Amino acid sequence: MAKPVIGLSTYLEPSVRWGVWDLPAAVLPAGYHRLVQHAGGLATLLPPDDPEQARAAVALVDGLVISGGPDVEPVRYGAEPHPQTGPAYRERDAWELALIEAALATGTPLLGICRGMQLLNVVLGGTLMQHLPESVGHDGHCGPPGVFEHHEVKPVPGTRLSEVLPEAMTVPTYHHQAVERLGRGLLASAHAEDGTLEAVELSDGSGFVLAVQWHPEAGEDLRLMEALVAAAQSL
Repeated sequence: MAKPVIGLSTYLEPSVRWGVWDLPAAVLPAGYHRLVQHAGGLATLLPPDDPEQARAAVALVDGLVISGGPDVEPVRYGAEPHPQTGPAYRERDAWELALIEAALATGTPLLGICRGMQLLNVVLGGTLMQHLPESVGHDGHCGPPGVFEHHEVKPVPGTRLSEVLPEAMTVPTYHHQAVERLGRGLLASAHAEDGTLEAVELSDGSGFVLAVQWHPEAGEDLRLMEALVAAAQSL
C-alpha cells in the first residue's frame, strides 16, 4: 500500500544562508518532515502561494499539517496588536488560513501545531490571547529564545485526542499566545495545569480535525502524527 502524502505548510523567509548563498527561501525545521516519515507518511512541503490555489494544493495531499511559526496578525480576529505581538506575516497567514478552509471543506485530515491550532481557531471565528504570561502569571509555556520549555498537559476524557493520548504527558512547548474564545464547532480537548487550552478538535467528530498548542515535532512521541497518517491512509 502506498504511503499517504502529508502536506506541511512552511515559512517564507527573506534571507536564509546555506553554503555561499543568502537568498529568500521556503523553510521548515526538519523535525516536521522527520515526524511524518517516522510515522509512516510521505512528507511534502507546501510553501506560501496564492490563497486561490489552496484547494488545488490540498487536493494533492492525503493529510495536512499546519506548522508552528510566528504570531497570527491580530486583525485576522478583530483585535489591535499587543505590544508583545510579533510582526505580521501576511502572505503566510493568508495561505495557511486558505489551506485550513480547503481542508475543512473537503474533509482532508488536518493536524494543527502551535500556530496551526491558533489559525484553526481563527478560521472558525475564535480569538487569541496575545500575551499569555499576563494571564497565567508565568513564562512556563515559552523558554529562552530558541529553547523549548516543557510542561504537562491533560487530555479531556471522551475526546478524540484522549483516544490518541489517553494519559497526562509532558510536552515540548514554545508559545506566548493561546486560544482565548473558542471558534465555532471546536471542543477543548486538553489543558495545561494553569488552565491554558492545549488542544482543540471538531466537536461533532466529523473527520480528523485536531490541533495542539505544543510541538510534537520537537519530541519523540509519534502517536499524534501516526493518528493523522492513519486517517489519511483510510481515505
